[in-house]
Amino acid sequence: MKTVVWFREVGKDDVPLVGGKGANLGEMARAGFPIPPGFIVTSDAYFYFLKVTGLDKRIYPLLDELDVEDTAKLQETAAQIQRMIVAAEVPGEIEKDIVKAYEELSKKATSHIKPKDIWVAVRSSATAEDLPEASFAGQQATFLYVRGAKSVVEHVKKCWASLFTARAIYYRSKQGFDHRKVGIAVVVQKMVNSEVSGVMFTAHPVDGSPVIIIEAAYGLGEAVVSGMVTPDEYVVDKATLKIKEKKVAKQTKMVVQKPEGGTEEKPVPEELQEKQKLPDDKIVKLAEIGRRIEEHYGHPQDIEWALEHENLYIVQSRAITTIGKTGGGPTTSEEDEPILKGLPASPGVATGKVKIVHDLSDLPKVREGDVLVTTMTTPDMVPAMQRAAAIVTDEGGMTCHAAIVSRELGIPAVVGTGNATKVLKDGDIVTVDAYKGVVYRGKVEKEDVVRKKHVEVIRSALPYPTATLVKVNVALPEAAERAAQTNADGVGLLRAEHMITSTGKHPVWFLKNDKLDDLTEAVKRGIRIGAEKFYPKPVWYRTFDARTDEFRHLQGGEGEPEEDNPMLGWHGIRRSLDQPELIMAEFEAIKQLHEEGLDNVGVMIPFTASVEEYVEAKKLARKVGLIPHKMVDFGIMVETPAAALTIEDYLKARIDFLSFGTNDLTQLTLGVDRNNAHVQRLFNEKHPSVLKLINYVIRKAKKHGVETSICGQAGSDPEMVRKLVRMGIDSVSANIDAVDKIREVVFREERRIMLERARRGI
Repeated sequence: MKTVVWFREVGKDDVPLVGGKGANLGEMARAGFPIPPGFIVTSDAYFYFLKVTGLDKRIYPLLDELDVEDTAKLQETAAQIQRMIVAAEVPGEIEKDIVKAYEELSKKATSHIKPKDIWVAVRSSATAEDLPEASFAGQQATFLYVRGAKSVVEHVKKCWASLFTARAIYYRSKQGFDHRKVGIAVVVQKMVNSEVSGVMFTAHPVDGSPVIIIEAAYGLGEAVVSGMVTPDEYVVDKATLKIKEKKVAKQTKMVVQKPEGGTEEKPVPEELQEKQKLPDDKIVKLAEIGRRIEEHYGHPQDIEWALEHENLYIVQSRAITTIGKTGGGPTTSEEDEPILKGLPASPGVATGKVKIVHDLSDLPKVREGDVLVTTMTTPDMVPAMQRAAAIVTDEGGMTCHAAIVSRELGIPAVVGTGNATKVLKDGDIVTVDAYKGVVYRGKVEKEDVVRKKHVEVIRSALPYPTATLVKVNVALPEAAERAAQTNADGVGLLRAEHMITSTGKHPVWFLKNDKLDDLTEAVKRGIRIGAEKFYPKPVWYRTFDARTDEFRHLQGGEGEPEEDNPMLGWHGIRRSLDQPELIMAEFEAIKQLHEEGLDNVGVMIPFTASVEEYVEAKKLARKVGLIPHKMVDFGIMVETPAAALTIEDYLKARIDFLSFGTNDLTQLTLGVDRNNAHVQRLFNEKHPSVLKLINYVIRKAKKHGVETSICGQAGSDPEMVRKLVRMGIDSVSANIDAVDKIREVVFREERRIMLERARRGI
């Protein structure tokens, strides 16, 4: 039995052992994201605790007999079970392992000769929590600023008990989870003493549009996720990382550390209350981290973050579970005058009787079809929210946990109105329009369909056959199934890097330990998933292109060279040719897949600057037997001005296709470091110089009948795609969440071009 594991020992596939939160923290730590260090008390320890103490035989019969709709009985049973768990003793072997791990964490985290006990966060991680299918959204407990081994053990037990809060029992029942099968792990993580913190969505949580939404507040993130304060909201374009919108909220209180441990509310200094909480450069940097996390998982993410001493940390990430769960529907007339305005946290329209909830004792008065009105929405209100027709709050933002739950349940919610509990009274009849984020007095007549929503519904039903192929980028093999559901015309970019990180070992480790067959198998396994899902559509696999700073954390990566600018350093094909055994292992994997019948896999060579690199790569492929043993498409990424300006040399060397990597092509053409927030405003893939290079390459490729594509972030930018279609590009490869939109853009631009030509008599 594993009682304790460290973050880097687990990944996203270890949810049954470490829960959703623990698995995601381990996955991100292994991938090199800025995660505060820590360890996890496993679900094995929890189940062992229940068995040894005999609690399993006492708890589950109570739940079998429980009617969760009986609010009073639910709360009584929950309190009884929690008391039983807290009163029981932790088995000695489990306590010993927790104490040892905490002492090791303290030792690693302090530079003192005599290690000091450090402050940690003790956080629940249920084994059905933070999954793509269901977000448990704050259902279990988190304890902040815990210090001392004995205290950590006690708080681990409190986390176990929190698996049986009224809200958690109710939520599991409604989501169809078996109480006996849901375990709980506990994360113990070095505390981040955040000056500013909050939540980030890497796509719009309702319609999935390609924006990054960041909410920020002073102090600990607890204030944001609980809905205690109305945070700043920053909207960032996901493709360009340009800030599109900022809403700065006045913040009068914040959550901070108490000297003796735990947290408390304190007033925000008056001179800071109306200031922007997070500076622009940090907004952009945070958005960039969020985008990379989404690319890593292959699915939009709900991320908790913190800023401490100029350093950004990620303290949690989970899949957004609410995209597309609410569609178009009736709305109120534009002529109506609202009495309250707030944020549209969960769309929909409902009319009902107001019930003001001041505290948990008021929850039973919320009946089926009522409008629940409260100062701030909290996870404790989930049972009553289930009965409500709509939710209205004074405070909170659209990324607070209770707002997430309301979207999952499909309940209209308007948050952050400022004074709903003062304006409204028990028994008032109101209409909540959570498409617009407004509340009206009385029953307001509804239009049949929002005009905008109506147009979207019609559009979604239209087929968009296009001459320009619309492909999809796949960062993770596991995302291939979701990518295939977009009905894309193939995979324009299948990344290799995550196939490697999933092994936990640096590519060089396989080379030094004579384990290249294992490397081949890992690559083969990763490619096969995408190739099978898309067969017979083409899947273009990009060979290893990890910078020296990206894999250093993996086993065997300790010897990676330190480079001043890794993006201009030893990566891409230049490194592969210096370590030919590694790329030959990749070629061997593709050869074996072709022999199995998966002959839709093509090879894409990254970061090339001279045709000689391409020629040498093909020689290695020939040496392995990949060519001419089987027909395989061989192409390049056009990411350097050198490749663009000498494209004719590559065409003469018989490339089968090419794809623009606009992120690198733009930064190298403009001399702008795309990771540097100080010059981020200058990064523009639509700059005339970049467009001229792309247009030049497309024209030359057409003369040789070579397919052209694009797989950088610009492939998900409608404006850029319209320009590319006019240049005559053969295909565009977009991010998973942008495929449908880009197909529509391509369709309409092709129609527009045809119409223009018809009018000119061409």
